[in-house]
Amino acid sequence: MSENLKKNLSDSAAVRWMVLLLLAFAMFCSYIFMDILSPIKDLMQSTRGWDSTAFGTMQGSETFLNVFVFFLIFAGIILDKMGVRFTAILSGIVMLVGAVINWYAVTESFIGSNLEVWFNENLNYIPGFDELGISPFYRGMPASAKLSAVGFMIFGCGVEMAGITVSRGIVKWFKGREMALAMGSEMALARLGVATCMIFSPVFAKLGGDIDVSRSVAFGVVLLMIALIMFAVYFFMDKKLDEQTGLAEEKDDPFKISDLGKILSSSGFWLVALLCVLYYSAIFPFQKYAVNMLQCNLTFTAVDPNSFWATNTVTIIQYVIMLIVAAAAFASNFSKNKNMKCGLLVLAVIALVVFCYMGYMRQSAETVFAVFPLLAVGITPILGNFVDHKGKAASMLVLGSLLLIACHLTFAFVLPMFKGNAVGGIFIAYLTILVLGASFSLVPASLWPSVPKLVDSKIIGSAYALIFWIQNIGLWLFPLLIGKVLDKTNPELVEGLKNGTITPEQAAVSYNYTAPLVMLACLGVAALILGFVLKVVDKKKGLGLEEPNIK
Repeated sequence: MSENLKKNLSDSAAVRWMVLLLLAFAMFCSYIFMDILSPIKDLMQSTRGWDSTAFGTMQGSETFLNVFVFFLIFAGIILDKMGVRFTAILSGIVMLVGAVINWYAVTESFIGSNLEVWFNENLNYIPGFDELGISPFYRGMPASAKLSAVGFMIFGCGVEMAGITVSRGIVKWFKGREMALAMGSEMALARLGVATCMIFSPVFAKLGGDIDVSRSVAFGVVLLMIALIMFAVYFFMDKKLDEQTGLAEEKDDPFKISDLGKILSSSGFWLVALLCVLYYSAIFPFQKYAVNMLQCNLTFTAVDPNSFWATNTVTIIQYVIMLIVAAAAFASNFSKNKNMKCGLLVLAVIALVVFCYMGYMRQSAETVFAVFPLLAVGITPILGNFVDHKGKAASMLVLGSLLLIACHLTFAFVLPMFKGNAVGGIFIAYLTILVLGASFSLVPASLWPSVPKLVDSKIIGSAYALIFWIQNIGLWLFPLLIGKVLDKTNPELVEGLKNGTITPEQAAVSYNYTAPLVMLACLGVAALILGFVLKVVDKKKGLGLEEPNIK
């Protein structure tokens, strides 16, 4: 009898969560590549001549095609017209192509090549874009940064396409079930990619005592190959689901331009979209500079190269401990036994303390910031489960804004006060980074599951694409702005590099980050205001954002 009740794959909790793991692991790999150069910004400056403006321009290029060529809008149309399976495979291929170009740009082979000469002589002026101040290149930008930007643009098209595809896929498999929990869990697991990147990118760059930044990028390329395999496995599982349900793929629902009008006419949609761009602009661009910010605001002591803490063995051990933290914290959310739940939480806390201690002993900013996603992994499923059963999604966004403001202001004004205090500075940094990661958990757990309440299910792919497009405007603008603000507010470093009174290595760890951090805190203030407005609109129009997903 029970077998007859299970009509399709999505009715099986085990299969549903297996699908989620496939999608989450693919996004985990893409998150690693997205920030693969972030923990080695100082090495990019010292080995490739990328100053903060070049670094910021290159990092901002990830979203250039999505924003200014409207690729994300087309991606949403492709998703609604061609379906989740086709778009997943396409996004994996596009990410991989862009990553390979990005890798070649930072290899030794590129240096002195005819391609380097061409990039030095070209793309210094792009009619229209230069006048508007939105060009992804500029005169004097290193050739390697230009080609890297081209690759990152292509990768950005793929990764954002993958993002909306994964969101649509989760809606397809979890609608009417634990959707907020699934979305929160996917993002929490995917964010482990940030910690993985922070831990391993510098290791590959410095492997064997010979600095080669291309090894870090090659590591990311290999992982994107694995991501493509994950999407391929998902392809066959999703196809099987459609065969069981007898439903055609989404491509049988024709896309109409009028559908976009329905989305854009919703005030609730616009508030959610603007909240999204403010949140993500205050987090993702910050991640690209966070390691360098810690290098500039904390005092690190060089570790004896012959000690245990300088070996690659400790890197592996610390990563294993990180996985224990993540696994124990995540599993505790699903444990029915109270003693088991408490035991897993205790294990997670102990492992987290050990992880932080090892980061301190290694005396490197990248291993300190690697703690960023760990608290999020534990609490995101809790938040998602709460939204599924209790609601209050809009209220959670307000809380997230408050935490966001507090964290960026702490980085701006409190952390610099502890420069020279080896223990105090690290403690403040760890605490603030953990809280920032936790605040960001409120977005996937409460914001993304709210979108299906605002638009028709047939055009949800286009709705997610529009939100991602609006979000990408911020992700293009703020890495660029942070880089420019850093150079403008640190004129002595810029001048010192020009006249040779300071080395690139010294300049890379001497920036004052106060102005960029205050700018990011202001985004949190704007998000806080919009959060209160959203609560008022939700109550007035009955959007259901404060209501549970499972009724």
